[in-house]
Amino acid sequence: MKDYIEERAINIANYIIENNATVRQTARQFGISKSTVHKDVTDRLTQINPALASDARKVLDLNKSERHIRGGLATKEKYLHRHAQ
Repeated sequence: MKDYIEERAINIANYIIENNATVRQTARQFGISKSTVHKDVTDRLTQINPALASDARKVLDLNKSERHIRGGLATKEKYLHRHAQ
């Protein structure tokens, strides 16, 4: 694996852990696709640093379990703004 890919995978994992970030937020921050973020954390990072991969995976799993709540709140906020106008 190329050095810059390994470095990116480590940087992505650290960003996710430090900021409790979602895949979408991380992709936007690094200017890459959500698929690349996911592949870096789940595949590449497990070969490079399994402990870091596990920590990042915990954050992503928590975010995944909460995403339906965030979606509902976003929809609620959208309609509250629509009726306020």
